[in-house]
Amino acid sequence: MKHRISITALATVSPLGSDTHSIREAYTSKATAIQKKRFGAHEYWVAPLMETDQARLAAIRLSEVKYKNLDPSVIMALDVSRRAVAQAGWQAGDAIGINIGSSRGATQLFEQFHYEFITTGKTATLSSPTTTLGNLSSWVAHDLKSAGPEISHSITCSTALHAILNAVAWLEAGMADRFIAGGSEAPLTAFTLAQMQALKIYSRETEGYPCKAMDLDKLRNTMVLGEGAGVVALERNAENALAYITGLGWATDELEHNISISDEAVCFQKSMTMAMGDLPLSEIDAIVMHAPGTIKGDLSEYKAIQKVFGDNLPLLTTNKWKMGHTFGASGIFSLELALLMLQEQTFLGTPFDSHFTLNKPMRHVLINAVGFGGNAVTIRISK
Repeated sequence: MKHRISITALATVSPLGSDTHSIREAYTSKATAIQKKRFGAHEYWVAPLMETDQARLAAIRLSEVKYKNLDPSVIMALDVSRRAVAQAGWQAGDAIGINIGSSRGATQLFEQFHYEFITTGKTATLSSPTTTLGNLSSWVAHDLKSAGPEISHSITCSTALHAILNAVAWLEAGMADRFIAGGSEAPLTAFTLAQMQALKIYSRETEGYPCKAMDLDKLRNTMVLGEGAGVVALERNAENALAYITGLGWATDELEHNISISDEAVCFQKSMTMAMGDLPLSEIDAIVMHAPGTIKGDLSEYKAIQKVFGDNLPLLTTNKWKMGHTFGASGIFSLELALLMLQEQTFLGTPFDSHFTLNKPMRHVLINAVGFGGNAVTIRISK
Protein backbone atom coordinates (compact mmCIF):
# COMPACT_ATOMS: atom_id res chain seq x y z
CA MET A 1 0.00 0.00 0.00
CA LYS A 2 1.28 3.48 -0.93
CA HIS A 3 -0.41 5.32 1.94
CA ARG A 4 -1.44 4.72 5.52
CA ILE A 5 -5.22 4.52 5.28
CA SER A 6 -6.63 5.97 8.48
CA ILE A 7 -9.88 4.89 10.12
CA THR A 8 -10.98 8.24 11.54
CA ALA A 9 -14.47 7.16 12.63
CA LEU A 10 -16.65 4.09 13.01
CA ALA A 11 -20.39 4.15 13.62
CA THR A 12 -22.69 1.15 13.96
CA VAL A 13 -26.16 0.14 15.02
CA SER A 14 -26.55 -3.51 15.94
CA PRO A 15 -28.16 -5.85 18.49
CA LEU A 16 -25.36 -4.74 20.83
CA GLY A 17 -26.39 -1.08 20.66
CA SER A 18 -25.08 2.01 18.90
CA ASP A 19 -22.98 3.88 21.45
CA THR A 20 -19.45 3.03 22.51
CA HIS A 21 -20.36 2.32 26.14
CA SER A 22 -23.18 -0.13 25.31
CA ILE A 23 -21.09 -1.97 22.76
CA ARG A 24 -18.10 -2.25 25.07
CA GLU A 25 -20.32 -3.51 27.90
CA ALA A 26 -21.95 -6.06 25.58
CA TYR A 27 -18.58 -7.45 24.49
CA THR A 28 -17.32 -7.84 28.04
CA SER A 29 -20.45 -9.78 29.02
CA LYS A 30 -21.06 -13.47 28.39
CA ALA A 31 -24.68 -12.73 27.49
CA THR A 32 -25.99 -13.00 23.94
CA ALA A 33 -28.34 -10.60 22.17
CA ILE A 34 -30.07 -13.53 20.46
CA GLN A 35 -33.70 -14.17 21.39
CA LYS A 36 -36.75 -16.10 20.18
CA LYS A 37 -39.27 -14.17 18.05
CA ARG A 38 -42.25 -15.18 15.96
CA PHE A 39 -42.30 -14.54 12.22
CA GLY A 40 -45.52 -15.67 10.58
CA ALA A 41 -46.38 -19.15 11.78
CA HIS A 42 -42.91 -19.98 13.11
CA GLU A 43 -40.55 -18.97 15.89
CA TYR A 44 -36.86 -18.37 15.17
CA TRP A 45 -33.76 -17.40 17.05
CA VAL A 46 -32.86 -13.87 15.90
CA ALA A 47 -30.82 -10.88 17.07
CA PRO A 48 -32.90 -7.69 16.63
CA LEU A 49 -31.88 -4.10 17.32
CA MET A 50 -32.40 -2.67 20.79
CA GLU A 51 -35.72 -0.87 21.33
CA THR A 52 -33.97 2.45 21.94
CA ASP A 53 -32.22 2.21 18.58
CA GLN A 54 -35.43 1.17 16.85
CA ALA A 55 -37.08 4.30 18.26
CA ARG A 56 -34.25 6.54 17.01
CA LEU A 57 -34.47 5.02 13.55
CA ALA A 58 -38.24 5.50 13.55
CA ALA A 59 -37.69 9.18 14.33
CA ILE A 60 -35.36 9.50 11.32
CA ARG A 61 -38.03 7.90 9.12
CA LEU A 62 -40.62 10.40 10.33
CA SER A 63 -38.30 13.42 10.19
CA GLU A 64 -38.97 14.08 6.49
CA VAL A 65 -41.74 12.90 4.18
CA LYS A 66 -39.22 11.61 1.62
CA TYR A 67 -37.83 9.13 4.17
CA LYS A 68 -41.23 7.70 5.13
CA ASN A 69 -41.28 4.89 2.56
CA LEU A 70 -37.62 3.83 2.62
CA ASP A 71 -36.52 0.32 3.59
CA PRO A 72 -35.08 -0.17 7.11
CA SER A 73 -31.69 -0.94 5.55
CA VAL A 74 -31.61 2.57 4.07
CA ILE A 75 -32.71 4.24 7.31
CA MET A 76 -29.95 2.42 9.20
CA ALA A 77 -27.41 3.51 6.58
CA LEU A 78 -28.50 7.14 7.01
CA ASP A 79 -28.11 6.86 10.78
CA VAL A 80 -24.62 5.39 10.86
CA SER A 81 -23.32 7.61 8.06
CA ARG A 82 -24.48 10.80 9.80
CA ARG A 83 -22.76 9.71 13.00
CA ALA A 84 -19.54 8.67 11.26
CA VAL A 85 -19.27 12.00 9.45
CA ALA A 86 -19.80 13.85 12.72
CA GLN A 87 -17.17 11.73 14.51
CA ALA A 88 -14.64 12.30 11.73
CA GLY A 89 -15.21 16.06 11.87
CA TRP A 90 -16.35 16.23 8.26
CA GLN A 91 -19.04 18.63 7.08
CA ALA A 92 -22.22 18.07 5.08
CA GLY A 93 -21.46 19.12 1.52
CA ASP A 94 -17.88 17.80 1.55
CA ALA A 95 -16.75 15.63 -1.35
CA ILE A 96 -17.16 12.28 0.40
CA GLY A 97 -17.03 9.00 -1.46
CA ILE A 98 -19.70 6.55 -0.34
CA ASN A 99 -19.75 2.76 -0.77
CA ILE A 100 -22.37 1.02 1.32
CA GLY A 101 -23.43 -2.46 0.32
CA SER A 102 -25.90 -5.12 1.33
CA SER A 103 -26.33 -8.81 0.66
CA ARG A 104 -30.12 -8.61 0.45
CA GLY A 105 -30.85 -4.94 -0.13
CA ALA A 106 -34.36 -3.66 0.56
CA THR A 107 -35.54 -7.03 1.89
CA GLN A 108 -38.55 -5.90 3.89
CA LEU A 109 -39.94 -3.51 1.28
CA PHE A 110 -39.42 -6.00 -1.55
CA GLU A 111 -41.30 -8.72 0.30
CA GLN A 112 -44.07 -6.29 1.23
CA PHE A 113 -44.53 -5.12 -2.36
CA HIS A 114 -44.42 -8.68 -3.68
CA TYR A 115 -47.07 -9.79 -1.18
CA GLU A 116 -49.32 -6.91 -2.27
CA PHE A 117 -48.80 -7.87 -5.91
CA ILE A 118 -49.66 -11.56 -5.54
CA THR A 119 -52.75 -10.73 -3.45
CA THR A 120 -54.09 -7.78 -5.49
CA GLY A 121 -52.39 -8.00 -8.87
CA LYS A 122 -51.16 -4.43 -8.44
CA THR A 123 -48.11 -2.74 -7.00
CA ALA A 124 -47.34 0.68 -5.57
CA THR A 125 -45.94 3.49 -7.70
CA LEU A 126 -42.68 3.62 -5.77
CA SER A 127 -42.14 -0.14 -5.57
CA SER A 128 -39.31 -0.10 -8.09
CA PRO A 129 -37.16 2.86 -7.02
CA THR A 130 -37.41 2.02 -3.32
CA THR A 131 -36.30 -1.61 -3.74
CA THR A 132 -33.15 -1.08 -5.80
CA LEU A 133 -29.83 -1.76 -4.11
CA GLY A 134 -28.63 1.70 -5.16
CA ASN A 135 -30.90 3.23 -2.53
CA LEU A 136 -28.25 2.75 0.13
CA SER A 137 -25.44 4.96 -1.10
CA SER A 138 -27.60 7.32 -3.16
CA TRP A 139 -29.83 8.26 -0.21
CA VAL A 140 -26.80 8.65 2.06
CA ALA A 141 -25.14 10.89 -0.54
CA HIS A 142 -28.34 12.92 -0.77
CA ASP A 143 -28.63 13.17 3.01
CA LEU A 144 -25.01 14.30 3.41
CA LYS A 145 -25.17 16.54 0.32
CA SER A 146 -21.97 14.86 -0.81
CA ALA A 147 -20.30 15.64 -4.12
CA GLY A 148 -18.21 12.48 -4.12
CA PRO A 149 -18.71 9.14 -5.90
CA GLU A 150 -21.42 6.79 -4.67
CA ILE A 151 -21.38 3.00 -5.04
CA SER A 152 -23.81 0.33 -3.88
CA HIS A 153 -23.06 -3.36 -4.34
CA SER A 154 -23.82 -6.87 -3.16
CA ILE A 155 -21.15 -9.54 -2.74
CA THR A 156 -23.11 -11.62 -0.22
CA CYS A 157 -21.63 -11.81 3.28
CA SER A 158 -18.27 -10.22 2.41
CA THR A 159 -20.01 -7.09 1.09
CA ALA A 160 -18.94 -4.64 3.82
CA LEU A 161 -15.28 -5.59 3.59
CA HIS A 162 -15.46 -5.39 -0.21
CA ALA A 163 -16.78 -1.84 0.28
CA ILE A 164 -13.62 -1.05 2.24
CA LEU A 165 -11.49 -2.58 -0.54
CA ASN A 166 -13.19 -0.26 -3.02
CA ALA A 167 -12.79 2.78 -0.79
CA VAL A 168 -9.08 2.11 -0.24
CA ALA A 169 -8.57 1.75 -4.01
CA TRP A 170 -10.15 5.17 -4.62
CA LEU A 171 -8.06 6.75 -1.86
CA GLU A 172 -4.83 5.09 -3.04
CA ALA A 173 -5.49 6.28 -6.59
CA GLY A 174 -5.97 9.87 -5.43
CA MET A 175 -9.49 9.92 -6.88
CA ALA A 176 -11.01 10.73 -3.47
CA ASP A 177 -9.78 12.19 -0.19
CA ARG A 178 -12.51 10.92 2.12
CA PHE A 179 -14.64 7.81 1.96
CA ILE A 180 -17.44 6.19 3.93
CA ALA A 181 -17.59 2.41 3.50
CA GLY A 182 -19.60 -0.37 5.06
CA GLY A 183 -22.80 -2.36 4.93
CA SER A 184 -26.43 -2.39 6.01
CA GLU A 185 -28.71 -5.39 6.40
CA ALA A 186 -32.30 -5.82 7.62
CA PRO A 187 -32.96 -9.52 6.93
CA LEU A 188 -35.34 -10.40 9.77
CA THR A 189 -38.33 -11.40 7.65
CA ALA A 190 -40.33 -14.61 7.50
CA PHE A 191 -39.24 -15.38 3.94
CA THR A 192 -35.52 -14.78 4.54
CA LEU A 193 -35.56 -16.86 7.71
CA ALA A 194 -37.39 -19.64 5.87
CA GLN A 195 -34.68 -19.58 3.18
CA MET A 196 -31.97 -20.10 5.77
CA GLN A 197 -33.94 -22.89 7.39
CA ALA A 198 -34.40 -24.53 3.98
CA LEU A 199 -30.61 -24.62 3.62
CA LYS A 200 -30.54 -26.62 6.87
CA ILE A 201 -28.05 -24.22 8.42
CA TYR A 202 -30.35 -22.37 10.84
CA SER A 203 -30.17 -22.89 14.59
CA ARG A 204 -32.68 -25.14 16.33
CA GLU A 205 -30.76 -25.21 19.61
CA THR A 206 -32.74 -25.71 22.80
CA GLU A 207 -29.88 -25.59 25.31
CA GLY A 208 -26.97 -23.21 25.83
CA TYR A 209 -26.12 -20.55 23.29
CA PRO A 210 -28.43 -20.56 20.23
CA CYS A 211 -25.49 -19.79 17.95
CA LYS A 212 -22.31 -21.76 18.59
CA ALA A 213 -20.03 -19.85 16.24
CA MET A 214 -16.45 -21.09 16.66
CA ASP A 215 -17.51 -24.11 18.71
CA LEU A 216 -15.64 -26.67 16.63
CA ASP A 217 -17.23 -29.59 18.54
CA LYS A 218 -20.86 -28.77 17.67
CA LEU A 219 -22.83 -31.55 16.01
CA ARG A 220 -25.27 -29.45 13.98
CA ASN A 221 -25.49 -26.08 12.26
CA THR A 222 -26.36 -23.11 14.48
CA MET A 223 -26.45 -20.01 12.29
CA VAL A 224 -28.70 -17.19 13.55
CA LEU A 225 -29.59 -13.96 11.72
CA GLY A 226 -29.15 -10.48 13.14
CA GLU A 227 -29.75 -7.01 11.75
CA GLY A 228 -27.68 -3.85 11.70
CA ALA A 229 -25.51 -1.40 9.79
CA GLY A 230 -22.08 0.11 10.14
CA VAL A 231 -19.58 2.30 8.30
CA VAL A 232 -16.02 3.48 8.70
CA ALA A 233 -14.71 6.90 7.70
CA LEU A 234 -11.43 6.57 5.81
CA GLU A 235 -8.73 9.10 4.90
CA ARG A 236 -5.08 9.05 3.85
CA ASN A 237 -2.46 9.65 6.55
CA ALA A 238 -4.76 11.29 9.10
CA GLU A 239 -3.19 11.91 12.47
CA ASN A 240 -6.42 11.39 14.45
CA ALA A 241 -6.75 7.75 13.36
CA LEU A 242 -8.46 5.16 15.54
CA ALA A 243 -6.34 2.59 13.69
CA TYR A 244 -4.80 2.10 10.27
CA ILE A 245 -5.64 -0.27 7.44
CA THR A 246 -2.25 -1.77 6.63
CA GLY A 247 -3.11 -4.79 4.51
CA LEU A 248 -5.80 -6.07 2.15
CA GLY A 249 -6.43 -9.50 0.72
CA TRP A 250 -9.07 -11.17 -1.42
CA ALA A 251 -9.64 -14.47 -3.21
CA THR A 252 -12.41 -16.71 -4.51
CA ASP A 253 -12.78 -20.47 -4.10
CA GLU A 254 -13.54 -22.70 -7.05
CA LEU A 255 -17.27 -23.36 -6.87
CA GLU A 256 -18.54 -26.89 -6.42
CA HIS A 257 -21.98 -25.87 -5.16
CA ASN A 258 -24.00 -22.65 -4.81
CA ILE A 259 -23.02 -22.25 -1.15
CA SER A 260 -19.77 -24.19 -1.18
CA ILE A 261 -16.46 -23.35 0.37
CA SER A 262 -13.51 -25.73 0.12
CA ASP A 263 -12.74 -27.98 3.07
CA GLU A 264 -9.65 -25.96 3.95
CA ALA A 265 -11.03 -22.61 2.73
CA VAL A 266 -8.34 -21.99 0.13
CA CYS A 267 -9.88 -18.57 -0.46
CA PHE A 268 -9.09 -17.58 3.15
CA GLN A 269 -5.58 -18.98 2.91
CA LYS A 270 -4.95 -16.72 -0.07
CA SER A 271 -6.70 -13.63 1.30
CA MET A 272 -4.94 -13.81 4.69
CA THR A 273 -1.54 -14.31 3.08
CA MET A 274 -2.13 -11.34 0.78
CA ALA A 275 -3.31 -9.10 3.64
CA MET A 276 -0.20 -9.90 5.72
CA GLY A 277 2.18 -9.05 2.90
CA ASP A 278 5.76 -9.07 4.22
CA LEU A 279 4.68 -8.98 7.86
CA PRO A 280 5.99 -12.05 9.74
CA LEU A 281 3.32 -14.52 10.87
CA SER A 282 4.29 -13.93 14.49
CA GLU A 283 3.28 -10.27 14.22
CA ILE A 284 -0.42 -11.12 13.74
CA ASP A 285 -1.84 -10.97 17.24
CA ALA A 286 -5.48 -11.94 16.59
CA ILE A 287 -7.94 -12.90 13.89
CA VAL A 288 -11.64 -12.02 13.99
CA MET A 289 -13.07 -14.98 12.13
CA HIS A 290 -16.11 -14.96 9.87
CA ALA A 291 -17.32 -18.15 11.64
CA PRO A 292 -21.06 -18.16 10.77
CA GLY A 293 -21.98 -20.90 13.24
CA THR A 294 -22.25 -23.68 10.66
CA ILE A 295 -20.20 -26.85 11.01
CA LYS A 296 -18.41 -26.55 7.67
CA GLY A 297 -18.11 -22.75 7.66
CA ASP A 298 -16.41 -22.61 11.05
CA LEU A 299 -14.20 -25.66 10.58
CA SER A 300 -12.99 -24.84 7.07
CA GLU A 301 -11.91 -21.34 8.15
CA TYR A 302 -10.12 -22.78 11.18
CA LYS A 303 -8.29 -25.25 8.93
CA ALA A 304 -7.29 -22.38 6.63
CA ILE A 305 -5.80 -20.53 9.59
CA GLN A 306 -3.91 -23.67 10.62
CA LYS A 307 -2.56 -24.02 7.07
CA VAL A 308 -1.24 -20.46 7.10
CA PHE A 309 -0.01 -20.19 10.69
CA GLY A 310 0.90 -23.78 11.56
CA ASP A 311 1.07 -24.57 15.27
CA ASN A 312 1.53 -20.92 16.33
CA LEU A 313 -2.03 -19.69 15.94
CA PRO A 314 -2.94 -16.07 16.71
CA LEU A 315 -5.77 -15.41 19.16
CA LEU A 316 -9.04 -16.40 17.47
CA THR A 317 -12.48 -14.95 18.07
CA THR A 318 -15.81 -14.07 16.46
CA ASN A 319 -18.96 -12.17 17.45
CA LYS A 320 -21.76 -14.11 15.75
CA TRP A 321 -22.48 -16.18 18.87
CA LYS A 322 -23.40 -12.87 20.49
CA MET A 323 -25.13 -10.84 17.74
CA GLY A 324 -25.99 -13.28 14.97
CA HIS A 325 -24.95 -13.12 11.32
CA THR A 326 -25.80 -9.80 9.68
CA PHE A 327 -25.01 -10.97 6.16
CA GLY A 328 -23.48 -8.12 4.12
CA ALA A 329 -22.95 -5.91 7.17
CA SER A 330 -21.16 -8.57 9.23
CA GLY A 331 -17.63 -7.57 8.24
CA ILE A 332 -18.06 -4.10 9.75
CA PHE A 333 -19.04 -5.58 13.10
CA SER A 334 -16.01 -7.85 12.97
CA LEU A 335 -13.87 -4.79 12.30
CA GLU A 336 -15.55 -3.02 15.22
CA LEU A 337 -14.59 -5.92 17.49
CA ALA A 338 -11.01 -5.84 16.20
CA LEU A 339 -10.80 -2.08 16.73
CA LEU A 340 -12.15 -2.39 20.28
CA MET A 341 -9.52 -5.02 21.12
CA LEU A 342 -6.74 -2.81 19.73
CA GLN A 343 -7.94 0.26 21.60
CA GLU A 344 -8.53 -1.53 24.90
CA GLN A 345 -5.50 -3.82 24.51
CA THR A 346 -7.62 -6.76 25.53
CA PHE A 347 -8.77 -10.01 23.94
CA LEU A 348 -12.51 -10.61 23.66
CA GLY A 349 -13.03 -14.31 23.08
CA THR A 350 -15.98 -16.70 22.78
CA PRO A 351 -17.58 -18.97 25.40
CA PHE A 352 -16.39 -22.02 23.48
CA ASP A 353 -12.62 -21.69 23.64
CA SER A 354 -10.96 -20.35 26.77
CA HIS A 355 -7.35 -21.26 26.04
CA PHE A 356 -6.67 -18.06 24.05
CA THR A 357 -5.10 -15.39 26.29
CA LEU A 358 -3.36 -12.13 25.46
CA ASN A 359 0.25 -12.12 26.69
CA LYS A 360 1.81 -9.30 24.64
CA PRO A 361 0.79 -5.89 23.27
CA MET A 362 -1.76 -6.19 20.47
CA ARG A 363 -0.69 -4.37 17.30
CA HIS A 364 -2.02 -6.20 14.24
CA VAL A 365 -5.42 -7.90 13.78
CA LEU A 366 -6.84 -9.67 10.74
CA ILE A 367 -10.58 -9.52 9.95
CA ASN A 368 -12.08 -12.24 7.74
CA ALA A 369 -15.32 -12.33 5.78
CA VAL A 370 -16.64 -14.68 3.12
CA GLY A 371 -19.96 -15.15 1.37
CA PHE A 372 -21.81 -17.63 -0.83
CA GLY A 373 -19.46 -18.44 -3.67
CA GLY A 374 -16.34 -18.42 -1.52
CA ASN A 375 -15.54 -14.73 -2.12
CA ALA A 376 -13.21 -14.10 0.80
CA VAL A 377 -11.79 -10.77 2.01
CA THR A 378 -9.20 -10.20 4.74
CA ILE A 379 -8.33 -6.77 6.12
CA ARG A 380 -5.39 -6.07 8.42
CA ILE A 381 -5.75 -3.20 10.86
CA SER A 382 -2.90 -1.96 12.99
CA LYS A 383 -2.53 0.21 16.06
